[in-house]
Amino acid sequence: MSLKQDTRLPAGLLTVMTVQFFCVVFFITDVFVDYREQPPGAGFPFHISFESVATISLVAAIIFEARYLISLVRRKAQLEKSLEVARTAVHEVIDAHFADWKLSPSETEVATFLVKGLGIPEIAWVRGCAEGTVKAHLNAIYRKSDTRNRGELLSVLIDSLLAGDVKQN
Repeated sequence: MSLKQDTRLPAGLLTVMTVQFFCVVFFITDVFVDYREQPPGAGFPFHISFESVATISLVAAIIFEARYLISLVRRKAQLEKSLEVARTAVHEVIDAHFADWKLSPSETEVATFLVKGLGIPEIAWVRGCAEGTVKAHLNAIYRKSDTRNRGELLSVLIDSLLAGDVKQN
């Protein structure tokens, strides 16, 4: 489920619940008006019984939907919290490796852009330097990390994440 759908679902559910609430108010009012208009001793007609059951069903649906909406909001909050924990763990692993490899500040910056998926021309443009400079930093990064290319470097970082190896400075 995409985030766009995720934010629309609670809003749509809340809209449906609001419409249902107004239907409940209408049915309750209609049941009381119909009952008052009955001649004395006429009993409880079928349509009033049917409207009463429909009203009770709508109230039950609103309660069910409210509980579902609350669980969706709680689940979303839990997922956002988990995502923040994961994001922090990823940064810790990457930073620990960069420190362990004794990367210079420039190499750390280049390595960070590399991990984010930028290519050499993009890194050079973002840093305002020549592509040759970026390539020189990459060679130093690969040498210090004992890897040969971006794939191996990312593999080392991903393996550390999966193994739960977070090295502390």
